Amino acid sequence: MNNVRYVYGLTSALLVGGAAVSLMTGQPAGAQVAQNETEAMQRIVPRAGAPASFADLTEQLQPAVVNIATRQRIEVSRNPFAGTPFEGLFNRRRGGGSRPQTREAQSLGSGFIISADGFIVTNNHVVTPNNRATLEEITVTMPDGTEYEAELVGADAASDLAVLKIQSDKVFPFVKFGDSSKARPGDWVVAIGNPFGLKGTVTSGIISAVYRNTGQGGAYDRFIQTDASINRGNSGGPLFDMRGNVIGINNAIFSPSGGSVGIGFAIPAEIAAPIVAQLKSGEEIERGFLGVSLGPVTDDMADSLGLPANRGEIVQSVEPDSAADAAGLEAGDIITAINGEDVTSEQTVIFLIANLQPGETVPVEVLRNGETVTVNATLGKRPTEAELRERAQTFDPDSEEPMDPDQVDDVVAEKLGLQAIPLTPSLAERMRMERDTKGLIIAVVDPNSDAGRKGLRRGDIILSANYKQVPTVEALRAQIEAAEAEGREALFLRVKRRGTPARFIAIRLRSE
Repeated sequence: MNNVRYVYGLTSALLVGGAAVSLMTGQPAGAQVAQNETEAMQRIVPRAGAPASFADLTEQLQPAVVNIATRQRIEVSRNPFAGTPFEGLFNRRRGGGSRPQTREAQSLGSGFIISADGFIVTNNHVVTPNNRATLEEITVTMPDGTEYEAELVGADAASDLAVLKIQSDKVFPFVKFGDSSKARPGDWVVAIGNPFGLKGTVTSGIISAVYRNTGQGGAYDRFIQTDASINRGNSGGPLFDMRGNVIGINNAIFSPSGGSVGIGFAIPAEIAAPIVAQLKSGEEIERGFLGVSLGPVTDDMADSLGLPANRGEIVQSVEPDSAADAAGLEAGDIITAINGEDVTSEQTVIFLIANLQPGETVPVEVLRNGETVTVNATLGKRPTEAELRERAQTFDPDSEEPMDPDQVDDVVAEKLGLQAIPLTPSLAERMRMERDTKGLIIAVVDPNSDAGRKGLRRGDIILSANYKQVPTVEALRAQIEAAEAEGREALFLRVKRRGTPARFIAIRLRSE
């Protein structure tokens, strides 16, 4: 299990040599108000060496750092087998309910105000509920304890950023983004946030790396690494430089224990600021997409191919009808540059492509059979993170892996005695079927159900129900409900098993 874990809020504020940043009007420089923007600022040059105190800078910045709490309505299972492969299937005789209950849930994190009218930046995971939850309320608490309601203006799962707006006409203190590209390893930084629900916690440290790839993948696996303590509740808080500018948004930690061990990660301001601007204005965020599965070039690969160390990524597979497919990229190609930018561990293919626009044609330099080849790829539009997870989904029909709780459907479980997941194009290929095949893969079967007695098993594919295609679990549930509404006691399924022709079979519906 990977040890990089999301945390809920991190902030930092920093002052070199005890120097303060102040406005000529006496207002805080870090947490400004609207009328300050046109006024001259006087900055005191700090002494060399470590700061004597962070108190002055903290005092100026802290008013713009807020606590963010959400209230969510979440579905919970009353099933005693929750979390097992048989969740939602076999518990009726033991008192399990057939319909989910709901309960109230909360999340806690940090954020910072970026404008006098109350726009706030935080992490997407602080304010976005999971698939079974509905976001009902966001409360922003100021350092002085004043609470405001806020609305979610925009969120972006790929970058894990979100923008909120305080519902008030008040003029708020705010901070600004700085230039994270000018940060260097060894620079002092400060974090201010709400770890473990403690208000106004301040930690300091130095930068370990400006562009750290954690190995988690994704379009924005590129972080500022710091040893400033980041703990649960810090997510979404700012990482400040010595001039009071936000150079990072605290996001994750590496920890074998769940607590800070001095390895924290913040989203660089140079990545965050343009995305925040788009979210704030309500623009749709579109990113380029190549359509390849990639792997790292190991040292042995580099030696065997004559490549310099830390250069390139190998194409494992190419998605049919993708930008890569149209450009002629092949499995085994090693992508060494995109649009003139070298591919390295700090600057991955997915990062370079995601920062280009769909429809843009870019040169892709690859090493193929020992020769350098350049192809031109017209980029597609990057799918959502949920769609990408679905594409990457694997399924082993011979394993006993449990169902994802978010994919359990109680109606299908109770009436048919089975559970299934959608057949994606990638799964269809693995099951040796055409990519455009529509249906559901059976993941769990109750051996005591009619489906179990008639031989259905994990890995079988349901193609239709009552002659209607069932590409989703919702479609299968709809056919069950339609059959019951018409007084029928069985469902007519068309099922295919690997290596055998499809067949029709009627499965009796369980009665209440």
